[in-house]
Amino acid sequence: MPAESLRPRPVGPTEVGPGDPRYEALRRGFNQRWVAGPDYVVVAASTADVVAALNTHLAGTVGLASPPRRITVRSGGHCYENFVCGDDVAVIIDVSTMDGVYYDTEMEAYCVEAGATNWHTVTQLYRRHGLTVPGGSCYSVGAGGHISGGGFGLLSRLHGLTVDYLYAVEVVTVRDRSHAEVTVARKDSPERAVQDLWWAHTGGGGGNFGVVTRYWFRGLPEPPAQVLTRALAWEWDLFKAYPDKFKSLVGRYGEFYLAEQTGEGGPDFLRDFDYRDLFTLLKLNNHAKGKVGLVIQLDGTRRDSIERLNRFLNWLAPEEDYPQTLFDLAMGEHRPLNDQFIPTRLPWLTATQNFNDSGPSRCGKYKSAYHTGNFSERQLDVLFDHLTSEYKNEDALLQVDSYGGRINDVDPFATAVPQRSSVLKLQYQAYWTWGDDANHDGVWDYQDALVDPSIAAPHLKWIRDFYQDMYAETGGVPVMPTPEVPGITNTDGCYINYPDVDLNDPEFNDPVEGQPWYLLYYGANYERLQRTKAYWDPRNVFRHEQSVRLPGKDGSVDR
Repeated sequence: MPAESLRPRPVGPTEVGPGDPRYEALRRGFNQRWVAGPDYVVVAASTADVVAALNTHLAGTVGLASPPRRITVRSGGHCYENFVCGDDVAVIIDVSTMDGVYYDTEMEAYCVEAGATNWHTVTQLYRRHGLTVPGGSCYSVGAGGHISGGGFGLLSRLHGLTVDYLYAVEVVTVRDRSHAEVTVARKDSPERAVQDLWWAHTGGGGGNFGVVTRYWFRGLPEPPAQVLTRALAWEWDLFKAYPDKFKSLVGRYGEFYLAEQTGEGGPDFLRDFDYRDLFTLLKLNNHAKGKVGLVIQLDGTRRDSIERLNRFLNWLAPEEDYPQTLFDLAMGEHRPLNDQFIPTRLPWLTATQNFNDSGPSRCGKYKSAYHTGNFSERQLDVLFDHLTSEYKNEDALLQVDSYGGRINDVDPFATAVPQRSSVLKLQYQAYWTWGDDANHDGVWDYQDALVDPSIAAPHLKWIRDFYQDMYAETGGVPVMPTPEVPGITNTDGCYINYPDVDLNDPEFNDPVEGQPWYLLYYGANYERLQRTKAYWDPRNVFRHEQSVRLPGKDGSVDR
């Protein structure tokens, strides 16, 4: 087995329980909606620590008449739902200190340990080897969950998803039902079951099959030496006065990426220029923010980059009709970027650091959708109506990411990510803080939300109503086309790394018109994921509200 990082390691796992000053921090993640009450948190420094933690937990569950409380895993702590920090959690295994990034000579591949953050991963790979993984821009997200869900970021249109380069993964599983064992699953493993375990970690999501401790990559790409960036915004007052301008802006945004992918329609200059390197984030903020924002990045080493940037912007939003303003407000997870109002050429690593943010720790609710086509006229009306409704929250938005390019060159069955024909990726976001001392203890904290659910209620209602209205024609969710009725919609399901338990609920996902949550995430790949689950985790040790179900346990009851 490949050698572990050569850095000194403490002997044995560290257990942090109630009464330890670290307990309050380690029993929660980034989303302050979820605070667990585990018996203890295991801070693992090695794969052996993970094995020991699992074996201790398993030994304590022998002979129990009912399913034991869960054991969960955290790397960066960015799970949007309560999959890691739920009320029913007995033990959290924290792998965040397992953060090595190095070249493994025996494996002939680049190793990223599961606790490495996005920022640590890209800095180590680039500074030492001139390479990168095309992953996310939130610096503190951990590799363990980010990669297993697919891995998507600003270089993905140019270089694909992170998992498109995954060669092997080390997983601690409980296959024999009684104790933990370590398996290194390779893309070229001769055993079908082991190959399935590798494949399941190319988009199957975290918390399903075991504890990931290490990933290995081959063929990693070189990022552009320099990138060209811009960040700008438009005033909401303009769009409120002229709603058609808002709908035209968003409609052209979708039209551009659909035309770039299909070669049909769109601006004439798409026939003369290659835009596969163009990645954009359209920040459709709630009107309380006062602005709508746009972040742009493309390869800065090409001589035509500034011309391509200007042509794109002049077509998308001609300045005489859409006066540009500074991106001088925090929007979603991005800080103010007013220093990049003028086109800016920077080394790729420097630009990546500028975009690297996660926003403050607060409560949040998220939803997602892949779009294979442009927004319909009805959807554009829904967008405007919900973003300008009576609900006012500066920290609520729909972020529309560009998609396609190299991502869509890969067969939907080659990895566990089935969405390989989309052109846009949508993330619905609502953030809030407690805002009220509901339990009258003199402070604001998570306990106030436990006492008074009305603190979260308006935010949850807004994002749920928005989402259901956007996809009202398909049961309130962005369904995937099916073999029986192909092409009935412009959507292609949801992103597993933006989990949303509302997809399980018939109140928000119509049982007749919608699709089960597992099809929205995995499509036709779900059956293979279930077979993998049955082989590697037959006892269902690793589970949460949207974990892959054992075969025969995924019918209407799990919607």
